[in-house]
Amino acid sequence: MILGALDLVIIAVTALICTSVATGAAVLVMQLNRRGSIGTHVAALICATIVAIVASTVAISIEMYLSSHDLQVLLSVIAVSALMAGLAAGFLLRRLRRSLARLQHAARQIGSGEVVTADVESSREFAELSGQLAQSSAQLAAARAEVEQLDTSRRQLVAWVSHDLRTPLAGMRAMAEALEEGVVDEPAEYIRQIRDQVDAVNGMVDGLFELSKIQSGMLKLSKEPVVLLDLVSDVVSDLQALAATRGITITHAEMTDQVLYADPGELSRVVSNLLVNSIRHAPENSEIQVSTHHLDGDRIVLTVLDQGPGVQSHDLGRMFDMGWRGTQARTPEADGSGAGIGLAIVRGIVEAHGGQVSAAHVPGGFRLDVTLPTM
Repeated sequence: MILGALDLVIIAVTALICTSVATGAAVLVMQLNRRGSIGTHVAALICATIVAIVASTVAISIEMYLSSHDLQVLLSVIAVSALMAGLAAGFLLRRLRRSLARLQHAARQIGSGEVVTADVESSREFAELSGQLAQSSAQLAAARAEVEQLDTSRRQLVAWVSHDLRTPLAGMRAMAEALEEGVVDEPAEYIRQIRDQVDAVNGMVDGLFELSKIQSGMLKLSKEPVVLLDLVSDVVSDLQALAATRGITITHAEMTDQVLYADPGELSRVVSNLLVNSIRHAPENSEIQVSTHHLDGDRIVLTVLDQGPGVQSHDLGRMFDMGWRGTQARTPEADGSGAGIGLAIVRGIVEAHGGQVSAAHVPGGFRLDVTLPTM
């Protein structure tokens, strides 16, 4: 039998009314329970869908069917289908609640500082979200470990700097009191020593200020073409007097036309700190050699090689850390190196240039390498 236009209109209007009523009821339930779980919202939508289909089918069947037997058969089929659909929806909601519960548990674990693993048993979307949470937890754990390490280094640095400042300040106070009381045979010598101590304290303060700029990201580089031979020659000339006090000779080799794009002032500080470190720990009457070579065409390696024993092998990875000292009894120097600042400044400046630093034991000595990009 072919349905007429009026019959089609009646079917459409009936389906629209039933579906609208069911959908409106679901929206009302979700609005009243807006702070409820996502499971209750999904359940409301599923129930509304089933009710809309069943109600529309039953209503249209009552309007259109002529045989009560056929109507009973259809109602039986609809009842069974609705029951099975409800069971399937309940199974889906149960899986959804389990996945959400696992995500909530993972979030609580991350909040307490734990590292979580990805949940691979959930559906793709939940598995991807769980994987992102696992990755975030690992990153947060690494960040917390880095912060704890930096905090420990800062506390050690403050303690060491406080101790190192106390020594020259106590000496200056004692010499000033002696001058004030007039019990000094050679006042000029005391004044010279006070001036040296002031220079040492100024050096430490300058080093701390430089390190704070590096760590806070406030270090501004003014890059320009730098001829390494000229820069190293100037630094070596400035340090000749210090090296001569220990009978040490500084030589430079393999430096002809090496040019790189860098901040000349900061790079001079790098070379100076490395050489001061070598002068302080190399054997007396020995030689320190500064050399360079190209690496992969677009990088230059600056090497400071001395004949000293260097640091212990287990300290190679720590010697450029803030506050690190080779020995607890080291006396502070004018550049602040004795407080564990000099080599930390070296690493900060080099990394700001896009380079890296390293140290290694070699036959007959100890080598410090600075790798820098040419541009």
